[in-house]
Amino acid sequence: DSLEQGTGRGLGFARYKGNGAYCAAVAEVAAEHEVRVRRLTLAVDVGQVVNPDGVRNQIEGGATQATSWTLKERVRFDRRRITSGDWESYPILRFGEAPEVAVELVEHPGTPSVGAGEAAQGPVAAAIANAVADALGVRIRDLPLTRESILAAIEHA
Repeated sequence: DSLEQGTGRGLGFARYKGNGAYCAAVAEVAAEHEVRVRRLTLAVDVGQVVNPDGVRNQIEGGATQATSWTLKERVRFDRRRITSGDWESYPILRFGEAPEVAVELVEHPGTPSVGAGEAAQGPVAAAIANAVADALGVRIRDLPLTRESILAAIEHA
């Protein structure tokens, strides 16, 4: 289906550290001067699922953490020290900014279980960046995806 202007979808996929879970993520974003992640849909294959609620919780938490990294977080420093030492200078995603997250588990009974620990982070960051590129028509190659980085990418396009 078609998307309204200033919105986009993106896909990210990875296998965590070569022997962990496979994870695919689709991000739906609204992007103009700021990025708002509306929805994340993830499919994850951890082999045989022993604790479905635990895997879902792990993937949802990782997706939310990756959204925060991708949109907000950056350690800042000067020549001598880290200068982002409090919540004012090191912003994180707030509850009201968290996207809706849907997780689908790929069932493989009888196969070895593998870790789901950080399976969502890479694919979610990639999916968000790809969705922003879809929405704006320019690719931003520096995280976090802030208002400043969006405006700079548009100006240099």
